[in-house]
Amino acid sequence: MIFNSIQFVIFFIVVTSLYFSLPHNKRWLLLLISSCYFYMAFVPIYILILGFTIVIDYFAGILIENAAGKKRKLYLLLSLVANIGVLAVFKYWNFIAENFSYLLKGFGLDSPLPYLSILLPIGLSFHTFQAMSYTIEVYRGHQKAERHFGIYSLYVMFYPQLVAGPIERPQNLLHQFREEHHFEYERVVEGLKEMLWGFVKKLVIADRLSLYVNSVYNNADHHSGLSLILATIFFAFQIYCDFSGYSNIAIGAAKVMGFKLMTNFNRPYFSRSIAEFWKRWHISLSTWFRDYLYITLGGNKVSIPRWYFNLFFVFLISGLWHGANWTFIIWGALNGFYLVFALVTQGARDKINEITGLTRLPLLHRWIQIIITFMLTCFAWVFFRANSLDDALLIIRKMATFKGPIWFENGSMLMYSFGAIFLLLAVEAKQEYFKASFSLMNNKNWVIRNAVYALLIILILLIGVFDGGQFIYFQF
Repeated sequence: MIFNSIQFVIFFIVVTSLYFSLPHNKRWLLLLISSCYFYMAFVPIYILILGFTIVIDYFAGILIENAAGKKRKLYLLLSLVANIGVLAVFKYWNFIAENFSYLLKGFGLDSPLPYLSILLPIGLSFHTFQAMSYTIEVYRGHQKAERHFGIYSLYVMFYPQLVAGPIERPQNLLHQFREEHHFEYERVVEGLKEMLWGFVKKLVIADRLSLYVNSVYNNADHHSGLSLILATIFFAFQIYCDFSGYSNIAIGAAKVMGFKLMTNFNRPYFSRSIAEFWKRWHISLSTWFRDYLYITLGGNKVSIPRWYFNLFFVFLISGLWHGANWTFIIWGALNGFYLVFALVTQGARDKINEITGLTRLPLLHRWIQIIITFMLTCFAWVFFRANSLDDALLIIRKMATFKGPIWFENGSMLMYSFGAIFLLLAVEAKQEYFKASFSLMNNKNWVIRNAVYALLIILILLIGVFDGGQFIYFQF
């Protein structure tokens, strides 16, 4: 079941209505059953994979809490191996087998690893990482082991964020399932507004931009450099609105019922550096890698060469997390290189800024930094979006020529696309720089506030793309 479907709208209304109708002690069961139904609407059999990891991690948490010394570490390792093992089989096995086969062919040998004809379960990386955070936090003593099997299962399977996050920590989410949430009109309205903006991002902006992006990227050899540049810029906004739109809907749906999920995006394209970008983009994943991998490797509390290695390695693994393909690995490596390069050249860049006088022109300096950061991000997005490594290299070569003409199927395609981007930037610029100024969706005037709601709904109905397109991050 996908958020951008009538099926979900009906599901949400029914589940939420039942949630507030039931006594508090029965609500967890409703949410668990509803979450199972939600996930099984994709591929029913894959509920067994979730069940396997839930059982493993539930008992692992209790064993870790009751054990001491090396046994604690052993139980944690067994839990991590089970979770990573599921990822390895369903997400990485064929990638490993294919590359191992190529390697052996160079020596005239055949690979013993078979190719598996299996589908990647929806959102596997997300709920696996959420489950892993639970056992790690229990091991570190930051979270008590959950004894209620149903509550723990709901922590992993909570339907709003089950498929594409945010990746929640047990300290934030587990206790909320025991708290009684009453129907509060203002909170419900806030949640619905968050969902409405998420639907606008997905249907009006992301899916509208995808029409151009898919046409160009899926036929890269037939398009000019300028068309590919424009498609890459469009993709930057497409993937942002697609993923952050999902997060808005998830956070809003949870908020309606009284649950608070973490913020996952914070206007990343207003970042002044790649480091800042990764503090604003997919925050739940960035902090996951920071807390459980980067700091474990030593973070920045090591020698400078090791520090640089830690940064680069974490982003390399982040790229691999996104997909079993060399394009994702290179995308992650590029972002790691950006961060290391920025650290290495910090002194030189400070001197250039001083010599050119940019430090005395803060507004100009800020926008130069934002534009450069956006350009670097877009260059990396080429590898993320390209269908293959060969396609990515072809696209970059063509973009370097800067030749036209720009392709468009009809005038309305580009008009709607630029209009959608303008709408997004106008809203986010207001949030970024004019927080205390005039507000529309939260305006105190009832007429203005409801007129904006109506306008957004009309935009969805008139301009939204209703082709049942899945969210991009479902594949991860």
